Amino acid sequence: MAILSLAFVRYTSCSGCQLMLVNCEEQLAALGAVADCHGYDLVSSAPGDNVPVAVALVEGSISTPAELESLLALRGRARFLVAVGACALSGGVNALAMAGREEEQGTFPPQPVRRFVRVDWDIPGCPPERSDFLALFGALRQGGWPGRLECAVCMECRIRENRCLLLEDRLPCLGPVTRSGCRARCPSIGVICEGCRGEVAEAHRDEAFRLLAERGLAVREVRRRLERFGGGGHG
Repeated sequence: MAILSLAFVRYTSCSGCQLMLVNCEEQLAALGAVADCHGYDLVSSAPGDNVPVAVALVEGSISTPAELESLLALRGRARFLVAVGACALSGGVNALAMAGREEEQGTFPPQPVRRFVRVDWDIPGCPPERSDFLALFGALRQGGWPGRLECAVCMECRIRENRCLLLEDRLPCLGPVTRSGCRARCPSIGVICEGCRGEVAEAHRDEAFRLLAERGLAVREVRRRLERFGGGGHG
């Protein structure tokens, strides 16, 4: 099989998504044997050579004209573009405090990558799961895309036989409206789901709003929680 040429570019973000790929320690040698990197600032000081690549991974939201120009150029030389992490998918935590804040000179409110270019695949999470990266590269090497289980985090909690933090402990858990794939990482250790993987398809947001409001949260706080990673506040 041909070597998979790739670039991993970071825009407005914390580098946490790039770091999760580096954290695939046991698989790095195997990945290095099948992938040729053309730009990955976290692991190499060598600049990208601007040649065409098979896949471009993009971390971070877009918040400056320079970032937008770079993204458009990257899309032009990449066969596939993959948005990685909550900031790239929804604006993430970068977009939380934009309401009412004066824009700095030369910037604009953080925007998801999909607002400017076509995105062929996405890897959700804040940060993403290492397994999502490995599944992506494995599938691309075989000429396709990874499989994806489209259900809520609540389903993964049931599979792991976790205690329900929302119904039993009456905590403001967003598991019912959040995309699965993390194996209920946070609820499994007693921490509520904050929705960092984004909203599951056909999420029942009205019911989620009702349940969160019943936990004593103010309407404004419920909306804030549901909107944090790209969902829609209702009520």
